[in-house]
Amino acid sequence: MNNLRKTIMNHNYLGLILLTVFLSGCSSTVGTGDQAPDPVVVDRPIAYVKRTVPLDENELLIQEDLRTPFEFNPGAQLIIRERAAVQAAELVATEGVFAEGELYDVKDLETSYDGLKVIFSMRAPEIEDADDDEQPTWNIWEYDNETQILRRIIASDIIAEEGQDIAPHYLPDGRIVFSSTRQRQSRAILLDEGKPQYAGLDEDQREEAAVLHVMNADGSDIRQISFNQSHDLDPSVLDNGKIVFTRWDNAGNKNGMHLYTINPDGTELSALYGLNSHETGTNDAEIQFMSPRELPDLRLITLQKGFESLQAGGDLLLIDAINFAEHNYSLANGALTTSDGQVSASVGEVTTDNSISIAGRFNSVYPLYDGSGRLLVSWSQCRLSRLLEGDEEPRLLPCTEDNLADLEAEEALPIYGLYIYDIEAQTQLPIFEPEENITFTEAVILQERALPSVRLDDSQTDFNQELADQSVGVLHIRSVYDVDGVDTSTVGIGVLADPSQTLASERPARFLRIVKGVPLPDDDIIEIPGTAFGRSRANLMKDIVGYGEVAPDGSVNMQVPANIPFNVSILDQYGRRISPKHQTWIQLKPGESLTCHGCHDDDNNIPHGRLDALPTSINPGAAVDGEIFVNSNPALIANLGETMAQAAARINGPPVPNLGLVFTDSWTDETVRALDPDMAYLYANLRSPAPTTTNCLDTWIATCRITINYVDSINPLWTLNREVFDLDGITLLRDDTCTACHSPTDAMAATRVPEAQLDLTGDPSADEPDHLVSYRELLFPDNEQEVLNGNLVDRMIPVLDENGNPVFQTDSEGNLILDGEGNPIPLLQTVTVNPSMSVNGAIASPRFVDLFLPGGTHEGRLTLDELKLVIEWLDIGAQYYNNPFAVPQD
Repeated sequence: MNNLRKTIMNHNYLGLILLTVFLSGCSSTVGTGDQAPDPVVVDRPIAYVKRTVPLDENELLIQEDLRTPFEFNPGAQLIIRERAAVQAAELVATEGVFAEGELYDVKDLETSYDGLKVIFSMRAPEIEDADDDEQPTWNIWEYDNETQILRRIIASDIIAEEGQDIAPHYLPDGRIVFSSTRQRQSRAILLDEGKPQYAGLDEDQREEAAVLHVMNADGSDIRQISFNQSHDLDPSVLDNGKIVFTRWDNAGNKNGMHLYTINPDGTELSALYGLNSHETGTNDAEIQFMSPRELPDLRLITLQKGFESLQAGGDLLLIDAINFAEHNYSLANGALTTSDGQVSASVGEVTTDNSISIAGRFNSVYPLYDGSGRLLVSWSQCRLSRLLEGDEEPRLLPCTEDNLADLEAEEALPIYGLYIYDIEAQTQLPIFEPEENITFTEAVILQERALPSVRLDDSQTDFNQELADQSVGVLHIRSVYDVDGVDTSTVGIGVLADPSQTLASERPARFLRIVKGVPLPDDDIIEIPGTAFGRSRANLMKDIVGYGEVAPDGSVNMQVPANIPFNVSILDQYGRRISPKHQTWIQLKPGESLTCHGCHDDDNNIPHGRLDALPTSINPGAAVDGEIFVNSNPALIANLGETMAQAAARINGPPVPNLGLVFTDSWTDETVRALDPDMAYLYANLRSPAPTTTNCLDTWIATCRITINYVDSINPLWTLNREVFDLDGITLLRDDTCTACHSPTDAMAATRVPEAQLDLTGDPSADEPDHLVSYRELLFPDNEQEVLNGNLVDRMIPVLDENGNPVFQTDSEGNLILDGEGNPIPLLQTVTVNPSMSVNGAIASPRFVDLFLPGGTHEGRLTLDELKLVIEWLDIGAQYYNNPFAVPQD
């Protein structure tokens, strides 16, 4: 606390204190002034949430966590005032819905474009003694201010309680977009995969993930439009008809809430702003971008808060998302800039690092849409609490310099009231006095405003109904060698694209892997212990949905299952991932085509994933209509600008993914040189169980999955009989079975040290009974062993000091401990054996993988089909299980 106070005291005190007095609303309890509420601010009805300050059982303020949006804080009401004025009477619009005295919760207010209705989320009172899964869920409700009729949008109790429904917003065509755990299309796909239907948890496994859905005004035709593995929140509609919302990107080492856009039919998902702008809060604190709304000038107004926002408040942030993709990245210049795409809309510094905020905090904001540029805000002034000598209760104090310097003073409970805030004039006037222990938040104005553009479903230019009927879309990458607009191919894509200059085996990138996130069920459905993930939980569980070929110019054009969260990996000829981990989820709607220019380097701040902010592609494609690519198959005639993969897909149709790595040279002109040899690494060639279904081995469809569980798919490789016989079929030349060498006993059952200190047997591990010995030996550090007196024991060596001299055992007083012969006893230590595999992928596991590649000491002992299986399992995270329903239950 002392450091926080020092930080505050470094500011210009006088200006901030005067600002606090000016903005405060002047609660008489604090005594900072006598400013009267504005008698008539807006001659329109307003709606807002009135609630008691949420306190826990210890009378402490319940702090908000943005990652848990379904928290239930009973004691709220929806209030309507016919004017935003102190004289206007309060009407409790939600009165009578529940029994008298029962406490419910209300949030997420929004108005209709005609200014007559308010739509919001409401949760019914707690059911005493009921389990969590039996409690009411959040539902979407609508209040008609003209008829004073309140209705739940989804009339059926059964359907209404199928998920947590929050953050509704009217679409300009009369439908409603909202955030929900229903996961309707995701559940259906789970059923197609042979799993039970359930709502997947967020990637922190805190609660079910809420994603965007659209429904009709009567609650019918509910459809899921976004497919994230964590929350998609706070949707609102831009003037161009797109939906802007806050997405929690939480895959791998990503963890931030940024702004995205999407069409109402689920097409054109795109990052919009802020992926690299989080460390822009007070003192570079990490902030998140919440509750985006578009202002009449087309800037966005958002709330910036930390994940755990102190006193449920934050700062107002104006974002120029039209001209900036990051706070320091200008789209006009296509480069980093000293200009700032985001500025605080507040007068004075509203702190976001959880220090005391002298300028107060904002809880909500809503534009007036009256041409004035004013905002309707919920704001709490800065107040302190101090128990003074002789008092029985703490006294409220203003945030003066002396009071802030008092180490006994603490920040008081917030007192959120409603204010009209003029950004240009920098004035803030209260609508009515705030009240102690009551908060007024989420105020909206029932005012007619212009309709945004209407974006019709399936209106994308290149929508393909035939592909939609097969539940697939098309992914087109112009060149995988394009990293943020830079050609990383070293020799240039022109050289790689010319078969006369480059053989297929010489091209760095050969295949594309499509990986799908596996949603994890709640423990009410199945228990998933931490050991089920294996060496690292960070990778969670994943399926592979298929492989595609990378064309000579680095382009890819292939079908991808629709309505799933997926990412991509670039692979070499053996299937090893050569690209960084792709840790944002992509999606395609059935029939949609998505084009991206290439890949991204996370080490720079260039925006990635924003479709209208991509650097110029390094692959210009065909220079003229009817072009035949240099020295390529003359049948592949390109249209202007087409990549090689794009031209081939237009002529032959976008290729269906393979479950193996399959290459047939369709690019080389045979009159120029011989075709490159075919290659195919296939599950059909395995003698151990394949990690997919027999049907998918024959024909790929959108629901095919490669699900690799270590116990079922990888461990059998080590025990598979690999005896090599002479031509007579009788004489044993050698035994290449992995456990023939890598086991603690030889063929005569004598104890031995496993070859290379690697035990690949399949018994339960003494270190972790939930894992097999082989898994622990491959992926965890171990102790070097030796045979002593017929037993396999850890090898112990003397501990040496910095001069290389032995270190001896001493007692608690530092005296040497002597053995029976009076000699000092050396201090011993084990010798660590590092694992030969890494969860970071096959390239990071050379001590294992390279042994089996051409020229390696174990070449041929695993077939290339088997090695491909090991490689792909390593690349997706080396999980112990990738199917939660394969995890054994006690």
